[in-house]
Amino acid sequence: MAIVCRDNADTIGRVLRSVKGLASQLVVVDSGSTDATMDLVLACRDWAEVVLLETQWRGHVATKQLALRACTRRHALSLDSDEPVTPELARSVRDACARDIPAARVNRVVEYRGRLLRHCWQPEWRLRLIRTDLVGDGRAKWGGLDPHDKLEVEPGVAVENLAGTLIHESFPSFERHLHNQLRLQAVAARSLRAAGRPGSVWKLVTSPPGAFLKQVVLKGAWRDGRAGWLAGGTAAAGALIKHMILLELDEPAGPGTVKRS
Repeated sequence: MAIVCRDNADTIGRVLRSVKGLASQLVVVDSGSTDATMDLVLACRDWAEVVLLETQWRGHVATKQLALRACTRRHALSLDSDEPVTPELARSVRDACARDIPAARVNRVVEYRGRLLRHCWQPEWRLRLIRTDLVGDGRAKWGGLDPHDKLEVEPGVAVENLAGTLIHESFPSFERHLHNQLRLQAVAARSLRAAGRPGSVWKLVTSPPGAFLKQVVLKGAWRDGRAGWLAGGTAAAGALIKHMILLELDEPAGPGTVKRS
């Protein structure tokens, strides 16, 4: 199993407990934790080989690639530090490894206040199980633009969808989710700018309502109750933040402005 973390003591313990009996090796890349995260990780030495790599944060894509390349078992399951595995998914992963499949997707479902949201952001299939020989010969790697990383394989590699749920315990409240949106969408805007994507007033105007309607109407998030409506709101806020920052990054510095590197 490959996992990246920093100060995730609130969530990583549940993740580690969920893969006990499934993972024989834990490759953990830590970017300077100062809480109890490392205590929880090192306690897993009782039931798995723990490979700990300590490094500065390299960005979502590069840090996850570092963790994946350090895995030495036949298969690697890549998880975030807030993504526990359900027992059904653990059984599916075990069966997939026994059948030696090249790659597999899992469906990630957000958990909000102890309840899985079955419509918000659904389905969210993520490629997470990979045979490590594909990583070694370059046919599988982490790609995408930070913070929207994605594990990718070359065309021709067979990919299955696994039964079970990957829980996303990403935020305890929608207030926290808004804070996360500010941080992550700022990263997304800078990644888009670095990739040559300019800002757009049209996107600023249309993307927020489009994001809201996608969740509430197309995904049917209203069926998740109040949480569904809030999910639509935070999706709209995230789109607004991203396009605002992208527009600002396009704005040249005015006379007398000191440009900071």
